[in-house]
Amino acid sequence: MRKIYLLAAGLLSLTAANAQVTFGDMQNQISRSKDGINVFDVQKDDKEFKGLSIDLGGAFNMDFQATNSFNDQPVNNGDITGYRLLNNQNNFSLPGADMTIAAQLFDGVRVNLDVYLASRHHNEAYAKGGYLQIDKLDFIKRDFLADVMKYATIKIGQMENNYGDAHFKSSDNGSTLKNTFVGNNIMNAFSTQMGIEVYYNRNGWVSMLGATNGNLNQSNTELASGYNTVVSPTVLAKFGYDKQLDKDLRVRLTGSYIHSANMGNANIYSSSRSGFGYWSVLNNAAYSTVTNVKNKETGVVTPSPTTVASNYSSTSTPEGTFNPNFKNWYTSYMINPFIKYKGLEFFGTIELASGGDNAKTDDKRTADQYAAELVYRFGKSEQFYLGGKYNTVSGKLSNADANKVSVNKVEASVGWFMTKNILAKLEYVSQNYNDYSQTTTATTSTPTSITTTTSANNFYGGKFNGLVFEAVISF
Repeated sequence: MRKIYLLAAGLLSLTAANAQVTFGDMQNQISRSKDGINVFDVQKDDKEFKGLSIDLGGAFNMDFQATNSFNDQPVNNGDITGYRLLNNQNNFSLPGADMTIAAQLFDGVRVNLDVYLASRHHNEAYAKGGYLQIDKLDFIKRDFLADVMKYATIKIGQMENNYGDAHFKSSDNGSTLKNTFVGNNIMNAFSTQMGIEVYYNRNGWVSMLGATNGNLNQSNTELASGYNTVVSPTVLAKFGYDKQLDKDLRVRLTGSYIHSANMGNANIYSSSRSGFGYWSVLNNAAYSTVTNVKNKETGVVTPSPTTVASNYSSTSTPEGTFNPNFKNWYTSYMINPFIKYKGLEFFGTIELASGGDNAKTDDKRTADQYAAELVYRFGKSEQFYLGGKYNTVSGKLSNADANKVSVNKVEASVGWFMTKNILAKLEYVSQNYNDYSQTTTATTSTPTSITTTTSANNFYGGKFNGLVFEAVISF
């Protein structure tokens, strides 16, 4: 305990000796509290620069989940025996925790570091990303390009890439306060790639042009065999209009674009590391798959059942999501209308994605998503809300598939902002999977044999529904 006192005294002494260092005097920062809801892209303010300033923030959530999962798989499906879905208990899931460290370095220049303290993807804390935001160029020369920088902002670093408006209303690990609901879009566009974004917002017009290196995990080595060995930059853009027409009515409409000609190590729909919002849905206990090994010379097929341990997720991405699994290239467009009249809000998503499967194979397939949410906020400071959302996705999971599959979800939510930084919400969710195959097959080949592995598909006739209570703190 004495060491803690000495450390505290040392920090206070250091602060006194460096009086020019302040805390919380940040420029052009979007609030992490209720005040930041429906604030998109970047913002400008007229806060005075008071020298070097430090900012520390956090976000934490805790979920109690009472959901059930179902599908149409039989217990014995040919050579696959003993199959069953995990039974979900009514219990708490792993809480998410985030930390933000920021510093105002110069007039109009600040740095931001976002850290996942606790998430489903890693046991240890790790950086989500960090970026430098430049709103003035006075570090070059006082009032340098001031007429341009009055409306422009530059962001550089490995950061949450600004494709579409939906990610501003989504949950991200512990940061769930700005999401009216518990879940995100079924096809969740989220990535943190190294790049640059340039904004120019004036008189209600919104514009952004950016580029990234296409990699979620940074590396300067060539990609593994079977993928593109040379990665092309990913280009993204946004254009729209956002205006408070009078004291009661605000209208926003944006169109967004992202394109990668030679993709890096993950597409934008497989890059979320913090989960879907619902834990262990449509997850299987240990069951048997059948592996058939065919000798190329004799033609003899040898079956070899293999026990597979229960999965942490139903797919390679968090449970319940739809990943179109583009591996070579992809292009996506997103349109987002937003209307707020007094306490009534509408937000929509129209997303049209297309891409290719394998390196140097440009066969095009598509995945389309539509979402609409209606929210009514009421109370003296709109501290209460009622919300409903419908979301549907359809598309092929690979070029080899004969038919499209589809997923649809309904959410209904009630919420109470106890303070601007504390939110409690209760949601009912129902999600259904349509036209998924009963089994999935993977084939590998060697000079002497062909190995085929068949597994039961958890999404065959799949659905889950139930209640989730979520408590959120963000500051």
